[in-house]
Amino acid sequence: MRVLDLFSGIGGFSLGLERAGFETVAFCEIDKKAQQVLRKHWPHVPIFTDVKTLTGETLREHGISVDVICGGFPCQDISVAGKGAGIEGERSGLWSEFARLIGELRPRYAIVENVSALLNRGLDRVLGDLSEIGYDAEWHCIPASAVGAPHRRDRIWILAYPSIDEGRSLAVGGGSLDAGAKGGNLRGVSVAHRRGQPKPEAEILAYPRRVPAQIPFERELSTIQIADGSGWWETEPDVGRVADGVPGRVDRLKQLGNAVVPQIPELIGRAILSC
Repeated sequence: MRVLDLFSGIGGFSLGLERAGFETVAFCEIDKKAQQVLRKHWPHVPIFTDVKTLTGETLREHGISVDVICGGFPCQDISVAGKGAGIEGERSGLWSEFARLIGELRPRYAIVENVSALLNRGLDRVLGDLSEIGYDAEWHCIPASAVGAPHRRDRIWILAYPSIDEGRSLAVGGGSLDAGAKGGNLRGVSVAHRRGQPKPEAEILAYPRRVPAQIPFERELSTIQIADGSGWWETEPDVGRVADGVPGRVDRLKQLGNAVVPQIPELIGRAILSC
């Protein structure tokens, strides 16, 4: 499964998916410091620098075809810590470029990540855009603590695939990412009822509740190596939040803060391959 990694950061998405058996064939990342990290760990994978100018035609000219598009589009306008501009904001509005590329490339899967506040600040827009280009979607809120991290980092994870494959579900730990206590799904919702327009009662989506800190992924987790193999992450020493004149520390903290926890994309990747 060949992956185009958008808004790549330091490559957390690709690291997780490659552990599951995928192959990253292209990155798109504008931050120069993050590009240095990507070049170090993926020296032979091309990096495109601007999602606004990246097109399906550009990728084809470079001989690149993809099965999966993944990425966490900017959250600053959606996050409760931001100013609340929403998904139409200057930064979070880059979702429209993500959706454009899904429509141009028609991947078998698209995996989207963002802060859990997206549930109330733009999920209807994301699902509406996906429906408009012919994609169904399933979603969960999964915190980093669910895979053993010593912090919560609650995030929404959206899996989309062409609606022609209706009936296929993502099997995770013996269950699926269907509507219910942990997540929801989009199946043929009318595009006429997009972007805040009233929906008929029968078409109201089952928006998910939050997932408990520990969710039943034991079978998958048993196959994933966490930190030193003890099943719990070792807290890295001597990485403070104050620069203290140490070169690169501020950049490093920014990159870590923007990164996804690789174990969750790995779970999703394994689930995709299993079905």
